[in-house]
Amino acid sequence: MANKPGNQTPDTPEISETELREMKVDELRDAARDAGVGSVSTMKKDELVEAIVQARSSGTDDASSSSGDEGSSDNDSGEDVGAGPDGGQIRTGPETSKSLKYSQEVTSPDEEPEREGRSLVTTHHEVIKQWAEERGGVPATVSGTEHDDHLGVLRFDFGGDDGDKGNSNLEHVSWDEWFKTFDERQLNFIYQENRSDGNQSTFFRLENPGREDA
Repeated sequence: MANKPGNQTPDTPEISETELREMKVDELRDAARDAGVGSVSTMKKDELVEAIVQARSSGTDDASSSSGDEGSSDNDSGEDVGAGPDGGQIRTGPETSKSLKYSQEVTSPDEEPEREGRSLVTTHHEVIKQWAEERGGVPATVSGTEHDDHLGVLRFDFGGDDGDKGNSNLEHVSWDEWFKTFDERQLNFIYQENRSDGNQSTFFRLENPGREDA
């Protein structure tokens, strides 16, 4: 039987799956949170549509129980705690660079580059962590650049894990330390997923829009 257009949930006439499927992922997440669905940051589009329909049908947030997991970055209020203090939004200032202005803003781990080689920018902690770990990156700071009890220049060591450093000038730190410094310095993370030829890229740059040199 061919798929029929429009609402396929006759018991819930106010819910149109067709309309839901035409929405963007970020819009679906907002709608899911409004419907009482939790753990939305890890859900794909089809899962979000199904969860919204179930939640609105039942009038409860039971739909979230089958989709959440222990690694969820959402708390009970629906806030994406893995996003960081700025919710993934870019930070702007008097020294905002042209490269940042023309970069695609990423505010969720589910967002994809518009094209290969696209310059991306985010402050979302989980996006940054995923990007680095997919490339074998370990959070690090440049030795000798620290001052007092504060970390020095932030970097990633793509050479190996804590027991096999790939760069002797880098000192491995915890993710908590790295992100604490990242947020204190009001940095933006400018990066690429893939080069224009489609190969995975390890390019990234940290920028403080409030001053010339981060």
